[in-house]
Amino acid sequence: MSQNHIELLAPAGSYEGFEAALGAGADAIYAGGDLFGARAYAKNFGQEEMLRAIDIAHIHGKKLYLTVNTLLKNRELYEQLPDYLRPYYETGLDAVIVQDMGVFSLIKQAFPGLHIHASTQMTVTGPAGMKFLEQLGADRVVAARELSLDELSEMHKASPIEIEAFIHGALCYSYSGQCLMSSLLGGRSGNRGRCAQPCRLPYQTALEGKKYKGTKDLCPLSLKDICTIELLPQIINAGVMSLKIEGRMKQPGYTAGVTRIYRKYLDLFLEKGGEDYQVEERDKKYLLDLFTRGGSCTGYYEMQNGPSMMAFSNEKKTGDVQPEIIKRKEKIYGNLILFPGSPVILEVSCRGTKVSASAGEVQFAKNQPMEEVRIRQQMEKLGNTPFMWENLDIDMDSRIFVPVKVLNEVRREALEALEKQLISPCKRDYHEPVRPSKKRGCNQMPMGNLPFYVSCEDDRTAEMLCRKEGVTGIYLPCSLMEKYLEKGLSYGKEMYLSLPHITRGLVPDGYWEQAEEWLSRGMKGFLVRNLETYAMLKERKLSHKCVIDHSLYTWNNEAVSFWEKEHILRNTVPLELNEGELRHRDNQNSEMLVYGYLPLMHSAQCIRKNLYGCSKREEKLFLKDRYDKEFPMECYCYPWKTGTTKEKSPCYNIIYNSLPYGLLKEKEQVKALGVSCIRISFTVETAAEAEKILHMFLDTCQQGQKSAGREFTKGHFKRGAE
Repeated sequence: MSQNHIELLAPAGSYEGFEAALGAGADAIYAGGDLFGARAYAKNFGQEEMLRAIDIAHIHGKKLYLTVNTLLKNRELYEQLPDYLRPYYETGLDAVIVQDMGVFSLIKQAFPGLHIHASTQMTVTGPAGMKFLEQLGADRVVAARELSLDELSEMHKASPIEIEAFIHGALCYSYSGQCLMSSLLGGRSGNRGRCAQPCRLPYQTALEGKKYKGTKDLCPLSLKDICTIELLPQIINAGVMSLKIEGRMKQPGYTAGVTRIYRKYLDLFLEKGGEDYQVEERDKKYLLDLFTRGGSCTGYYEMQNGPSMMAFSNEKKTGDVQPEIIKRKEKIYGNLILFPGSPVILEVSCRGTKVSASAGEVQFAKNQPMEEVRIRQQMEKLGNTPFMWENLDIDMDSRIFVPVKVLNEVRREALEALEKQLISPCKRDYHEPVRPSKKRGCNQMPMGNLPFYVSCEDDRTAEMLCRKEGVTGIYLPCSLMEKYLEKGLSYGKEMYLSLPHITRGLVPDGYWEQAEEWLSRGMKGFLVRNLETYAMLKERKLSHKCVIDHSLYTWNNEAVSFWEKEHILRNTVPLELNEGELRHRDNQNSEMLVYGYLPLMHSAQCIRKNLYGCSKREEKLFLKDRYDKEFPMECYCYPWKTGTTKEKSPCYNIIYNSLPYGLLKEKEQVKALGVSCIRISFTVETAAEAEKILHMFLDTCQQGQKSAGREFTKGHFKRGAE
């Protein structure tokens, strides 16, 4: 990768923000329109503003990327997205930023040549996932914010497609794309650009069996913003091509100020190749004065997690700075030719593009000839055009007269022609594709005939599940599979290996060989929770053994179809669609979760470490919110642990909902959706609790007994996500 092609990418939450980013020196700008962007509460762009911004960016030799980085429902995907994108595609939009595999597939079909950037919402965490997206036709991957410099370097070595990484701005507590907290607690989905930021709220915390600690103001999930101005050389040398500033919700002045400082130091790096790279103290202070939340940190590039990255509050501060917003003008060169009896001729050039225009006729001056100064003053009136004269030569006879309106006319025609020439290479023709049909779900099956799967992470629960009648199959982590594989098979169970929720770094030596040995002994397949793990399995030609979990989103039939073409065993019904929306989804090869404590967040941070110190043990903690609701949290210190080893890869926490999700009383509605099987998920329950709950569901779902007992949250099954 040539360092001369490093891109500084700035945010624009409005057209004013776009102008601020452009004026401050951004090479590219990312912005959202009035639909499908992950910042639904930003001002965003209307259609005319977006079309003009695309043209203005190209006039200046810059790029504009459109955010389509939310999950789409069937109606939105098939009825709205093509018409929404078409005018931007025709105008020359440079790329779309995408989260949804259904959106990815439709854009590849309907908008050939439009670059696709895989959003950070896809949670791309390693080389295998990056190579997988390269094979699908992605042009760029926006890496998960949690990755280290070494991990980014490994991704760069593995694939030639571009890496984009965040260098400044807010950090989410959860891996982007893996947070349901705002959605499940308040109905505002981060996967729809409507996050209510529950991670910025205060919570008390407690170790299991201990008293709660923390003041009413402690925000244990609130991270500082990142500022990597001092790490630019290391980030670039790791293979990052696009340096991304976060901040579409912030004011244009913030965008201008941050972009200007990073432009200064990126140019310094490119000029000197990193030699004697130092950041002035006044510039570091300036960035903090623009916005700070408890100070700043350098993110995850050089550390895995820790309390130094945490703000522990949501206090936002700005200093006494007022960044100047510069209206950028593109430099042009001109030659005005004025000789009696000939038309007025104006030749204009910009970045190698040349045009000329002519108008009227130059007259011989009978009395007072026009002076060059007066002609120049008139020609330099460029008004609201995106241009400014860098140089204008005037080649003229000494005794001429030209009407001012003719000078205005030739200037206007030349600049319009120049603008057209600069943007015309970007224009595209749109050809209406054959639009995919919206398949409906299959015919309903009697609930008692649906295969019944259970996942668990506890030894005693696994023991109980193996001998329970009515259970079709069991999902177990690696640490339990060797112990219970033969036992489960002897009771006629299908046995599946549950893989980590987050996959980073190297898989322990011999792990896949062990998994393949289990397959040879009768293990049925894998429960896959992320793109990186799926890509690893595909490399080993094991796609057909994969059940993809709800975290690999299939909100629409195009996404369902995408995974069908990958030849997976089945997908899992999304957790954020309501019953009515699910009726319009193709569920015939889908497993549906009907019970479990739903994961609210998957985080690279660790509350245990940040507040109590790291114990290097997998244990349970609790959060309590202002309404006294308790949220269990599990530390996953050894994601790939087997029964005998605990090889180290980056740990993570999962925060679960305060109440379990359950559709016990909704068995008839579930049946009507036409799913292929159902699943209950045990995570934080004891073995005794798990057995009691299992009996409730087996009795109701398979024996037809009337549901009774405890109440459950219905999640989004009734209300849906905004």
